Amino acid sequence: MQPTASGGGGTVMRLLPWTGEGGKPAYLSTDDKGSYLSRLADDIEVVQLGMAEDLLDDVQKTVAKEKPSVTELRSIITHLSLALRNSLRVAHSRGDRLPLSEDEDEELTVETDAVIERRVVR
Repeated sequence: MQPTASGGGGTVMRLLPWTGEGGKPAYLSTDDKGSYLSRLADDIEVVQLGMAEDLLDDVQKTVAKEKPSVTELRSIITHLSLALRNSLRVAHSRGDRLPLSEDEDEELTVETDAVIERRVVR
C-alpha cells in the first residue's frame, strides 16, 4: 500500500525513481506536478525506460550469437535485472497516481478496512 502524507488529507506520496538511504524507497509528497522534483523524477523515468528499451537490442544481439560467452550472458542478466527493477518502480509509481473511480475507491476502502481489522485482531 502506498504511503500517504501525514496530516495532508490523505495525499498519496509519489514513489521516486531512485532509492533513499540504505536502498529504501524514496517518496515525494506534493500535489504540484510541475515542481522541480516532480519534473526531475519524470525525466529520470523517461531515461530509465529508454535505457531498458535500448537494452532489448543488446539482448537480442547477444542471444543471436551462436555461443555467447558466460561473461556476456552474466552482463546481460545483470543489466536486465536493473532495467526490470527500474521499469517496475516506474510502473508502480505511475499506477499509484492513477485516479480511482468511485466504485474502486469504495472497494479499496472496504478491503483496507478488512486488512486493518485482521491485523488488529491478531
